[in-house]
Amino acid sequence: MDSTPIRRRSELLAAGHTRYEVDRDLRAGALSRLRRGAYLEGPAPGDGDTRHRLAIHAAFAELDAGAVASHGSAAVLHGLPTWAVPLERTQVTRVRTYGGRRDQLVHVRVARLDPDEVEYVEDIPVTTVARTVVDLARALPFQPAVAIGDGALAGGLTDAEELDDMLRRSARRPWCASARRAVALMDGRAESVGESRSRVAIASAGLPKPQPQWEVRNAQGRLLGRGDFGWPEHGVIGEFDGRVKYGRLLRPGEDPGEAVYREKLREDDLRAEGMTVVRWTWHDLDNFHPVAARLRRALTTA
Repeated sequence: MDSTPIRRRSELLAAGHTRYEVDRDLRAGALSRLRRGAYLEGPAPGDGDTRHRLAIHAAFAELDAGAVASHGSAAVLHGLPTWAVPLERTQVTRVRTYGGRRDQLVHVRVARLDPDEVEYVEDIPVTTVARTVVDLARALPFQPAVAIGDGALAGGLTDAEELDDMLRRSARRPWCASARRAVALMDGRAESVGESRSRVAIASAGLPKPQPQWEVRNAQGRLLGRGDFGWPEHGVIGEFDGRVKYGRLLRPGEDPGEAVYREKLREDDLRAEGMTVVRWTWHDLDNFHPVAARLRRALTTA
């Protein structure tokens, strides 16, 4: 966890600060609000996951025993992708048959939790990665559900066997069919949320299933490049272009423009071998139909 200490209003008042001084420091930015009655010294972290992680710790200092961080809060603690995951409230599950509630600070769910479905992260009880992935696959839309599972598999935090076991345990829970569909598409070869979203979009468009991270070699066996998505039998490569990707391609001391130029040379080599390359961006994922049409043409004419 971030080492920045969480300061509580009650502690500040007990130490001799007046209410006026606390409110003044909040207005001046010397303190920033994590949640009601819990502050950080200085500005709040810019990263949403970091802010939520700190809010989880502030919440658990006040929650009664038995609360277990779950859903989006568990995803943050496990370091899973959180694109499109609601993080406005700390999310917890209690082993009860009643008492679920949601207010401005905490969303409390009630559900069965077996002992082996709970572990500790940063001294906080939290649902295991497999339970978290399946819980979120039941609760979230399809794209973010798949992206979370892809991240968990790619990081070696869970595996297909654990996810299948958790699906069996969740068979009678609401929306388990949605979770089963999402888990079936999860793939640890995805290297970003954009690639996960792309794979969902490709499947939703009814296109043939691609081979992720396809390595293309020439007749002499020299590696020409690796495509995010490949249809080897058609000689077609699909490439998701995101800023994260080009940051990942940077070599030590290299300018981003050099990475983009090197990527262009790689594509030239692929086209010289007769490959068709279709590219798209994050923006295209909001309306994938034009990209799907280009892919379909490439696959039918190759």
